[in-house]
Amino acid sequence: MSNQMKGKFKLIFIIAIILVVVITGGLFFYLSGLGAVDSNNEEPVTVNIPSGSGASYIVEILDENGLVKNKTCAKINARIGGYDSLQANTYIFNKSMTVPEMFKAINTGDFNYLSKEKLTVREGLTIPQVAEAIAIELPYSKDEIIKKWSDKAYLKELIGQYWFLSDDILDSDIKYPLEGYLYPETYFITEENPSIESITSMMLDMMDTQLTSIKGELESNKYSIHELLTLASIVEKESSNVSDAMPEVAGVFINRLDKGISLGSDVTVNYIFEKDGVELTMSQLDSDNKYNTRKFTGLPPGPICSVNIKAIDSVLNYKDTEYMFFYATPEGEIIFSKTVEEHNKAVEEHPWTAEQAE
Repeated sequence: MSNQMKGKFKLIFIIAIILVVVITGGLFFYLSGLGAVDSNNEEPVTVNIPSGSGASYIVEILDENGLVKNKTCAKINARIGGYDSLQANTYIFNKSMTVPEMFKAINTGDFNYLSKEKLTVREGLTIPQVAEAIAIELPYSKDEIIKKWSDKAYLKELIGQYWFLSDDILDSDIKYPLEGYLYPETYFITEENPSIESITSMMLDMMDTQLTSIKGELESNKYSIHELLTLASIVEKESSNVSDAMPEVAGVFINRLDKGISLGSDVTVNYIFEKDGVELTMSQLDSDNKYNTRKFTGLPPGPICSVNIKAIDSVLNYKDTEYMFFYATPEGEIIFSKTVEEHNKAVEEHPWTAEQAE
């Protein structure tokens, strides 16, 4: 091999080494630039990604929040990373995350990184209590929420959207139209500025999911959905402390309905006066309000609290017995009776008040 050829090979070899060094160095620089700003810092950083944000603009947002080590490297990754479904939302990141980790979360709308308010609606809560729970977490007053839930134009829109809502909720005797329809659950709110309407839809969507799962049973049941939720809400209130007894409690109420006997439920009277407890005055018991099942036969105009699937199922699959009465004792037991004499004996032996003990 001539000296000239050797010189060419030597030059090519040197160039190849330089290219390897440059490429390796560039790759190292690129990967390093995508790395965490501070791998030991997990302090939460809230990042808002507006609707319509492109990948390059998102890099700017992340950089403004101190989450980008090298903006040039981040923009290269944003361009070549295949992020084709970037989702607007408010995210919670930290400085120990890499750029690809954050972009993956934004591209998938990863629930684990979404900023969320926790809202818990318990079974047995009334509409004012649900509104109060929402008002604690969101920038709306209890009165604002209840006013929206009483707006007839809005209610008619909802009736058109949800198959289980009917004109029954517009009855003039109904105290709160959406009572019993807002499903009790723990919700995570990921919107930056959620509206009353979006929160309402979230709870109605959950009720939709629950009722759709038992649609076959609903269609073969003798009660309308409104009637079913009404009865389930009374069962919920009467047996919330002894939930295993719900099917038997439901059976007692259904026996009384079938025989045309008033339900005689004090919890429906409590609902009129927005109170709890066992002490009711004679004037309260004599109320002409249609929710007074001590005075009027049949079901009240509508549900009296939020109900979950267990209470609904207890009505659909009630326990068929000959019991016509039940009594919840101060000890947390429910005593069932076939006759009024048996019932009175249970009351006498387990008094709640001094008057019952006399």
